[in-house]
Amino acid sequence: MKLNTRTQLGRSLAAAVVGALFLSATGISFAADAPKPPRAARSVHLGYPAPKAVLFYNEMVVEESVNGTYFMAAGWNTGYFGVQQLGSPTNKVVLFSVWDPTKGDNANTVKLEDRVELLHEGEGVRIRRFGGEGTGGQCMAPFAWKIGETNRFLVRGEVQDQKTAYTAWVWRNDTKNWWKLATFRTRTGGLPLSGLYSFVEDFRRDTKSANERRRARFGNGWVQSVAGEWSALTKARFTASSSEWEAKETIDAGLASDWFFLATGGETKTSTPLRVLLELPDSPVRAKPVLNIGELSAPPVPL
Repeated sequence: MKLNTRTQLGRSLAAAVVGALFLSATGISFAADAPKPPRAARSVHLGYPAPKAVLFYNEMVVEESVNGTYFMAAGWNTGYFGVQQLGSPTNKVVLFSVWDPTKGDNANTVKLEDRVELLHEGEGVRIRRFGGEGTGGQCMAPFAWKIGETNRFLVRGEVQDQKTAYTAWVWRNDTKNWWKLATFRTRTGGLPLSGLYSFVEDFRRDTKSANERRRARFGNGWVQSVAGEWSALTKARFTASSSEWEAKETIDAGLASDWFFLATGGETKTSTPLRVLLELPDSPVRAKPVLNIGELSAPPVPL
């Protein structure tokens, strides 16, 4: 029997309704099986092979930024130091953090004797405890860094018996002087600076942030070893985080003249595979930094 068009349409609609009721009753959802969009751009890192050190100096130029980004210039195995763009392009800070020698993410449950100690608080900074990604002491201050401007960072690690005291300075381009932010001390077993690295991180993580690009250059890095010798940081290994909720493919690293660079998010295309060891070309003008910080003229504390 030949059906007219109206009859065929009616039967199709009826079949669709029955199918929808069946899927609803059985709890089957094809939408639930669809891949979720990434919440954040992937964190990317540079790890610098270096001797155990007393001083770690690094420079960084932010080239592209968006809200909720951490550009970390000078990190080591118990802390990190860099700049952030918070909720707006004018809300920018410098951040210096040192971890407690304990496990866990609740800062309030750490015993007093295990907590990072504050030995020096610089003018205009805010000191507080932090948790969530480990626990420890944090120093934050307003810092109006600019796109395309060179930022300079210095960390000192002084071994004091079974602890190490870490001091952070950042160069102020507006006043042309070093700003001593804070000194934190934590239990390390008496170890100097080691495990040096930099990173770029999206901490906004609101899905939209994965589609926005961030990029920074890192260069003229130097360390002063425990023996007092200076050496340039001319090699860096490219790595990235592995969280399931991050965008996996939009990451990159490489060389830009006498600098390393990191980029993540948005339209970033990968040109360098992960785990590659990048190496800067030889440069006849590379020279250790002139710091002109009076208290650094004292000899390092012996191990």
